[in-house]
Parts: sequence; structure tokens; C-alpha cells
Amino acid sequence: MAIRTLIVDDEPHALEIIKKYAVNVPEIEIVDTCNNALKALQFVQHTKIDLVFLDIKMPGLTGTDLIRGLKTPPMIIFTTAYQEYAIDGFELNAIDYLLKPVPLERFLRAIDKVMQFINGDKNRRHLKEPEGLATAAPTHFLYLRIERQLVKVDTRDILWIESVKDYIKVVTTDKTFQTKQKISIAEKLLPIGEFMRIHRSFIIPVNKTDAYHPNYMIIAGNKIPIGRNYKLACSHKFNPGTDLL
Repeated sequence: MAIRTLIVDDEPHALEIIKKYAVNVPEIEIVDTCNNALKALQFVQHTKIDLVFLDIKMPGLTGTDLIRGLKTPPMIIFTTAYQEYAIDGFELNAIDYLLKPVPLERFLRAIDKVMQFINGDKNRRHLKEPEGLATAAPTHFLYLRIERQLVKVDTRDILWIESVKDYIKVVTTDKTFQTKQKISIAEKLLPIGEFMRIHRSFIIPVNKTDAYHPNYMIIAGNKIPIGRNYKLACSHKFNPGTDLL
């Protein structure tokens, strides 16, 4: 499903950054860009739009005024250099709030929130839910920058994530991806409760562990080491009620 997207910002550089990020996400279809809120208001009133990246502080009509002027607003991700506007943004039920300059990893987290919202919301009339998925759990993706492109990895396919110097290896059921990224950033982008850091260099999916030992986990026949500082948490998680061996 293409997410029809409008980008609104009176700063050309800020607009181009969001556009540069967005064109690499397969689900996003950039319908248009606007440099002021009044033009954007007229555009949204006459064109089907699912998502708007919207600057708040613009000359004339502000981003928040634009949203208040719409009877049925689309999904909104506010972008602004002013943190004090965050409360206004969330009071208008924004999906997310991005502070400029917007880092790529923060942009991707916002996109993930959009995907979760689409998959979990049953009441938005402008979004058509795929047949047969009414009771399915929301799909979560990890986006990796590889060779100047963003590659989408279904987190359900991940076996483990390994840190190697300045890179991470994302090992899936059928492929291994490598990208320059800190493992701590990847950890923040994963669905809460489904993955666990068991070593300074390893993250594993909780539901794919085949066996637990105080010193390692077995996943798909592979031993994944448990770091000394993570042993107690792993014991509580995978072997509750017993002491460490």
C-alpha cells in the first residue's frame, strides 16, 4: 500500500532533507511539496493525502492552524526547530514530532510509527485495510542504509544482530545485511519487548531462542554469547526462579 505523502516546509533545505529520506522508503509516495501552510491546506482539501510532514512555524498560517482547519486531517508528523511546540503537536494527535535537523534514524522511527498506526487502526476511512489481515499483528520493519538505499527488513525474519566495529550485521532467515550503524541505534528501532540485548555486541529476538545456557543462547543452531553484564537479566527472562549456574 502506497502512503500518499505531502511535505510542507518554508525552509527549502529542511524540505529537501525530508524528501531525500522519504524517497528511499518504498511505502511512501511523495505526491507533492509545499512551502507554505495555506497552499498545503488547499491541496489537502482537494487531494487524497494519507500523511503530511508538516513544519509548525511558518509565515501566515501555521502548521497547527492548518490541522485545526481540516475536518478529517491525515496522519501528521510535525517537523520544527522549536521544542516548545511539542505539546501543541501531540494535542492534535500527531503521529510523531521531529526536531530539526532531523537525523535519518529518527525519521525512520517516525515512519515505523506510521506503519504501526496503519496496521493497528481500524477506523481511518482513508486507509483501506488489506483483506485477511484484520486480526493480524502489526508488521514491524527495520530500515537499513545499504549502498545509498534504504533496505526494508521484516523484524520477524531477524535471527540476531551483531556489532562489528562501526558496523552491524543483521542476520535473517535467508540473508545477512551489513550497514554502518551503532548497535545502540538499531536497538532503539526494534519493537519493544520482542528483542533483547544479551551482549554488548549482540541483540536477539526473544521468540527465536532454541536453548538457553548461562553463557550463551542457541538460535538456529548458532551459539550467541551472553555478556557478563547481561547474565542476570537473561536468567530472569529465560530461566526464571533459578540461580545462575
